[in-house]
Amino acid sequence: MATFIVATHNKKKLAELQRILAPMGIDVISPLDIEGGIAEVEENGLTFEENALIKARSACKETGYPAVADDSGLCVDALDGAPGIYSARFAGTGNDEDNNRLLLEKLKGLPKEQRTAHFVSSIACVFPDGREFTVRGECHGYIAEAPSGNGGFGYDPLFISEAGCFGDILAEEKDKISHRGKSMALFKETLKEYI
Repeated sequence: MATFIVATHNKKKLAELQRILAPMGIDVISPLDIEGGIAEVEENGLTFEENALIKARSACKETGYPAVADDSGLCVDALDGAPGIYSARFAGTGNDEDNNRLLLEKLKGLPKEQRTAHFVSSIACVFPDGREFTVRGECHGYIAEAPSGNGGFGYDPLFISEAGCFGDILAEEKDKISHRGKSMALFKETLKEYI
């Protein structure tokens, strides 16, 4: 069984990636499994792909394991694509509730047809021998006027997809249609060419 490190300190994102990678015969470890941990790097890229590569390259270099990193976020059309790569720190606090509150404030009064948005997930994989690749998945929908459900994380309680609100649907259903589910499907196919 291959061992990969997933370069995230976000426990919910880690669980989601473990759930998707386990059927591929990949043993997933996190920075918490490394004695002394690994350093969090500054995500100073200008795209989701650049930020994912920054994290994966750092984790691979520090641990010697093949590394997988995801950079994802919400792009709202009425906000010219914001919060985008700044999704996790949109409100400046790193708190999901604060981010959701600010998003609702910025969209206040807009009708449904002007609340369109999409989630993006870019996954980077970096190998100790220098090989690397990225894949991207997107899920389109719109932003609700109020949060719903207590599933998922981040902007999930506000995002309405074709299957319903991400805060309401089961994790297995979300995996089938979500941005990360789509990018992981592409990741699985691409990874076969590397291992």
